[in-house]
Amino acid sequence: MNAVKDLLKSGKTIVGTAGSPHPEVSAVLADAGYDFLLFDTQHSPYGMKELAAGMQATNGKKAAPFARVDSIRAEQILFALDAGARGIIVPMVNTKEQAEYIVESCRYYPGGKRSNGGMRGQWGQGDDYQEYMETVNRDLVIIPMIETNEAISNIDGILGVDGIDVALIGPSDYSIELGVTLDYTSAGYEAGLDKLAEAAKRNNVVPGMYFIPPGMDPNWFVAKGFKMFTLPWATAATDGIQASLSGINRD
Repeated sequence: MNAVKDLLKSGKTIVGTAGSPHPEVSAVLADAGYDFLLFDTQHSPYGMKELAAGMQATNGKKAAPFARVDSIRAEQILFALDAGARGIIVPMVNTKEQAEYIVESCRYYPGGKRSNGGMRGQWGQGDDYQEYMETVNRDLVIIPMIETNEAISNIDGILGVDGIDVALIGPSDYSIELGVTLDYTSAGYEAGLDKLAEAAKRNNVVPGMYFIPPGMDPNWFVAKGFKMFTLPWATAATDGIQASLSGINRD
């Protein structure tokens, strides 16, 4: 019921891009080859209400809608899930207790404490509501962001929580915490990546990057084991448009 979760379990690399509040744009991106569209409310002028139409425009298309909430709050997670998110990303997760709170907020009873609001999103419709809740509890992708030294010191506790699927590095904040601000090619940063990848492997969790730093090869991160990340779509779209136009005789 969630192709992205199946890909993660199989060890495949999944690639996403930013979703748009404009449904027409999100609908195009969702069929362009990406595995997920990421709708952000943390570093964004938009709230989840403004992004809901864009998320719902992905229904029936290849890319699954993921949402990054603005903080560790159950009501923000609930609204994103009710809007149709098939993956939840939560920033600045620093402790095992916070990771447990996130999972509880995402899952229906008995796996968690999510409030019942009816069948939502792309999880299917039917008469068996219990089956629907079990499907969501099983297939939702739950992703804490690892961005601080505190998180690294508690990494096995965070990633050991049942229900956590991906350990997602916030590249900028992580570099600041490591004392190598935005120096993504430094030895210190590479050592930090290796430390997180090793912890993820110990806990059977997939390591990921919120974005690939500018100018760096995504395959370098894949070789290190980072199997989930986003890429900007504007440059790719421009390249594709220019390639299409270049074949037309316009003289």
